Amino acid sequence: MEIIQRYRFDMNGILYLEQLIGNGITPKVNRNNAISARQKILITLRYLATGPIQLNDSDLHKVSQPTVSRVLTSVIDVLSSPDIVRQFIRFPTMDDQFRRNSLQFQGIARFPNVIGVIDGTHIGIKAPHEHEEVFVNRKGVHSITVQVVFDPFHRIIDVVARWPGSVHDSRVLRESGLFELFEGGHANGYYLLGDSGYPAKRWLLTPYLAPQNATEEGYNRSHKITRALVERSIGQLKKRFGVLHGEINLEPQKVCKVIVACCVLHNICKERAIPINGDDDSDDEDDNADDQLAQGVQQPPNVAGNRFRDHVAATYFSNDSCFCCC
Repeated sequence: MEIIQRYRFDMNGILYLEQLIGNGITPKVNRNNAISARQKILITLRYLATGPIQLNDSDLHKVSQPTVSRVLTSVIDVLSSPDIVRQFIRFPTMDDQFRRNSLQFQGIARFPNVIGVIDGTHIGIKAPHEHEEVFVNRKGVHSITVQVVFDPFHRIIDVVARWPGSVHDSRVLRESGLFELFEGGHANGYYLLGDSGYPAKRWLLTPYLAPQNATEEGYNRSHKITRALVERSIGQLKKRFGVLHGEINLEPQKVCKVIVACCVLHNICKERAIPINGDDDSDDEDDNADDQLAQGVQQPPNVAGNRFRDHVAATYFSNDSCFCCC
């Protein structure tokens, strides 16, 4: 547990990472005092676990701060590379995967046919030297806007980390590959759940802003309870990697790589059942289901999406339906 508290990985997990990325970070020449692949992994995990205090890493591992900086760059570049990301962050593509996810989600609050829950979160950054104003989010702090989708097992199945903090969640979604995927008919008959900051779609169900009857209230209750998983999952991600909680003192492009690397490592921890400092069930205190609504940010009506939401509510959450969430 002491190793997990310090590095967020157990010893077997650290050895696994060494096998996974060791070739990409091993020194190319044999010179005196060269840092081994394992040392580089430990330095990087310590930084990601405790936050942007590189001096602590240099003291703990007896290397200079510039060396820590170079190590972080090399390891995070590998962890955020397309080959590694595709290996560990995968959106479902097969019918059996759709059914497995939907049944698991349905077991939470009886909401059917859900394969993922989506939300946006902000990762704080130091004010950048260029285009500083576009990184200021609605709370007045500099950040990167991150879109993340989780499956019912708290694993990340899609992440977009490349937009400045002023960009709204709906635009991040609209410009993403995920949007194109679903608009093209992927997973027809299944859908994501999102908050009121997203547009209503046949594949993206949002809550009623002002439910008018028991059916809509039942829909909203089930939606809220089911979608809460994304808040807990973001909380787990940030609790596991403390660097995501504070203000990251790197250029925005490097911050985006750090975020993606943390997402990859989070999924590896999930696959290997490595706990988060003991407690795996933490809410994300910075993101809640009503946050965007409370800020007055909501999407204009989408007639087709709203009609489909009405259909889902009437089919599964009417008073005489067995799916009614009481």
